[in-house]
Amino acid sequence: MHNQSMNNSLILVVEDEPEISEILVSYLEAAGFRTAQAADGDIAYTLFRQLSPDLILLDIKMPKRDGIDVLRDIRRVSNTPIIMLTAMSEDIEKISALRLGADDYILKPFNTLEVIERVKAVLRRTKGSVNNKYLVRVGLLDIDSSAHAVFVCNGENKKILPLTHTEFSLIAHMSAAPRRAYSRSELIDACLPEGEALERTIDSHVSNARRKLETVGVKGFLQTVRGVGYRLEPLL
Repeated sequence: MHNQSMNNSLILVVEDEPEISEILVSYLEAAGFRTAQAADGDIAYTLFRQLSPDLILLDIKMPKRDGIDVLRDIRRVSNTPIIMLTAMSEDIEKISALRLGADDYILKPFNTLEVIERVKAVLRRTKGSVNNKYLVRVGLLDIDSSAHAVFVCNGENKKILPLTHTEFSLIAHMSAAPRRAYSRSELIDACLPEGEALERTIDSHVSNARRKLETVGVKGFLQTVRGVGYRLEPLL
């Protein structure tokens, strides 16, 4: 992982050729992105689950698990933007198949500056803008503070969650660091500052929001952290 930038968007670079990977990382960081790297399909999927990147640059020809298999696995659980990197020798049938799940694809050898522009274009299209401070994506959830709403995105389907004001505030607050464990007292201060809420009040709001998430197929979120409080996104 590399230093955060003004942009703060995290790009997972999945490429088994170290020279290509390092060049991509260098240009991405110069353009203001954070980066993470994976050299095979297994590591790529593990980092996808652990880091929730904003976009994935995914090579097709890789050891252990190729990019198309990784693409299929990710699309079963997330609509994270994915740009495929493919050699000129790839058959047209395989490239066409990518359109079922990939947001874009780039043929090798490529111009690195063009890759950066394509990354920005896909992020603008999928997130509204590269620097959209109002929209946060966590797994299948889009938390839009400007609309005061949480959307569940699964492929082309997008549903709004019927949350109360407090339930939305809890999810929005925790989305700033979705894998961090938040204490009940912190959540009370942040989301119920005007009342004298008890900790069991937070428990009730979290329980109701979790049930609504599970109803639309988002399972494992709003985990209870024993002795501490809650985290929004599961660690695994």
